[in-house]
Amino acid sequence: MSVTTAPQVLVIEGGNPLHGRIRASGNKNGALPILAACLLADDPVTLSNVPRIRDVETMLELICATGASAEWTGTNEVRVDSRGLSSYEVDAVLAERIRASFLLAGPLLARLGRASVPPPGGDVIGRRRLDPHIHALERLGTRIEIDSRYEMTTDGLRGAEIFLDEASVMATENAVMAAVLTPGETAIGNAACEPHVQDLCRFLVSLGAEIEGIESNVLRIRGVDRLNGGEWAIAPEHIEVGSFIGLAAVTNSDLTIEAVKPHDMISILTAFARLGIEVELGDDWLRVPPHQELVIQNDLGDQVPKIEDGPWPSFPADLTSIAVAVATQAWGTILIFEKMFENRLFFVDKLVSMGARIIVCDPHRVVVSGPSRLYGQRLTSPDIRAGMAILIAALCANGRSVIGNVAEIDRGYERIDDRLRGVGAQIERVEA
Repeated sequence: MSVTTAPQVLVIEGGNPLHGRIRASGNKNGALPILAACLLADDPVTLSNVPRIRDVETMLELICATGASAEWTGTNEVRVDSRGLSSYEVDAVLAERIRASFLLAGPLLARLGRASVPPPGGDVIGRRRLDPHIHALERLGTRIEIDSRYEMTTDGLRGAEIFLDEASVMATENAVMAAVLTPGETAIGNAACEPHVQDLCRFLVSLGAEIEGIESNVLRIRGVDRLNGGEWAIAPEHIEVGSFIGLAAVTNSDLTIEAVKPHDMISILTAFARLGIEVELGDDWLRVPPHQELVIQNDLGDQVPKIEDGPWPSFPADLTSIAVAVATQAWGTILIFEKMFENRLFFVDKLVSMGARIIVCDPHRVVVSGPSRLYGQRLTSPDIRAGMAILIAALCANGRSVIGNVAEIDRGYERIDDRLRGVGAQIERVEA
């Protein structure tokens, strides 16, 4: 993907149904920790189905800054060779771009016995604690001093009992990566078990790691002396599949989504069914039929229903923004309860400006009544998922919308305008 410094906007003509097949990209939140974990291997690793997005490009630059090499060897294929790994300092300028920069802490500690990591960047969606990372790495035998950077040193990591005070995805990943080369047994309680955490663990096992409890919230890791190189295909992005389901439903489209893992869709489809969305699910595909009348399914006694996020296998926090956009086009009233990030729902003022009927109860809850006729507006993407929700709203709105700060959407969705044009969307990318 060519990266340009010129600001760009998406120009969308809404109100047109889509038709055809679209393939889900590799999981962004799986690719980033797996790329970091390649530093643990003694030999080169080749990864396929890697999404060619801005966050991945930044992670490749961060890896190269450690002395290791990382390069694209195909359209969606990356080769990482850790044999030049020499620097324990994570580049501060690059780290400001993505939160996943903090995932280098575990591999650097395991390989070099030291890590100097600046505060990470990423979406501004509320407080995102680093405490679980720090506590987990300390339990493994790391000394940590915090000033302008997180200075981490160890005389030798050792297996330990770890209990995370929240089921943090990245803290789980950091602890796992540090533990796979640590002597003894490590047990991680209250571990996150999202699909991308599972993918990381299975990748490490393919290189020779010993991990038990994958898919559960208790992981047991027996440290090994070394990890081999190898090949691995990044699992498909279930959040992108959910985004495309929402898009198809509100635009009255006939859309088939390829590269779907049905097991990863259980909680997502349950929540979308509450919004009246029906789908056909195959072995590795999903179809959203056209001409659906979206009717919100009330709770027993005609009580107002709610969609609430939580750690896996609950409904993913990254899809709450999408659920809000879909709810604006469904008959009825629903409460969307975003428990995990207090700034995630602040983007709804942009939907209100388009004609949506949304009441903001507090930073975590909104009540949506629909359906509302939306009208095209000039808008700005505040973060990855809100940007996609706004794009979905624009594609079902009457008239033209212009979405700025497209770089935020590009951080999480690969060539989104090209791919949507392939199924009939009227969308163009132009310089602002």
